[in-house]
Amino acid sequence: MAINKPSGLFVHRTWLDFEATTFAVQRLRDQLGQPVYPAHRLDRATSGVLLFAIDRTVLPALAMTFAAGTIVKHYLAVVRGWPSESLDIDYPLKRFTVADGDGAPTGTAQPAQTTVSRLGTVELPIRVDRYPTTRYALVGLTPQTGRRHQLRRHLRHANHPIIGDTTYGQGRHNRLFREQFHSHRMLLHASHLRLTHPITGEVLHLNAAPPPDFSKVLEQLHMNAGVFGQPTD
Repeated sequence: MAINKPSGLFVHRTWLDFEATTFAVQRLRDQLGQPVYPAHRLDRATSGVLLFAIDRTVLPALAMTFAAGTIVKHYLAVVRGWPSESLDIDYPLKRFTVADGDGAPTGTAQPAQTTVSRLGTVELPIRVDRYPTTRYALVGLTPQTGRRHQLRRHLRHANHPIIGDTTYGQGRHNRLFREQFHSHRMLLHASHLRLTHPITGEVLHLNAAPPPDFSKVLEQLHMNAGVFGQPTD
């Protein structure tokens, strides 16, 4: 079972917010009238394709598929600045440990790679830094590995942080989008997931259109998300 998760919804109960009362697992379970089991995670602030097993026995096969990197994932994001048309980020990321809590990761660095494709650009006549105008871009992101917060950390490393990211982003740019475009979310969306069905062997292409709060910002910026990451055959 796949859903298009809205931004602001946790996948399941977590220590990150003890006051949260609704979760994707709970809502889907109530809709279907049966237990469901998340096959992977999306950050609370990220929207998009989220996959669940409805049969617990297939979870090990799904977990192995994700761990092997044979599942292809594509994301859309609005970032600060204009990255190159094509950018490969190969930057090891420290592993989060239980002792880290909600602080910075302190574990051993692990290999991490992300491919970035620039899909659109805009230059606003608004001063945020030392320049009289400010540049932003719509990018497509394809992670080659699956480290925690990989896309957010890699884009910060590349000096193109995601707009609305309150942990790895830049407050003054987040503030501009709140004030100018009424955007109160992180502009990161999981748009496509390609995997082989663990039982039938069928290749699945799961597409999730950006939700209204994301699409509205793109419209105001005169950007088109297009069909990034979706199959063309």
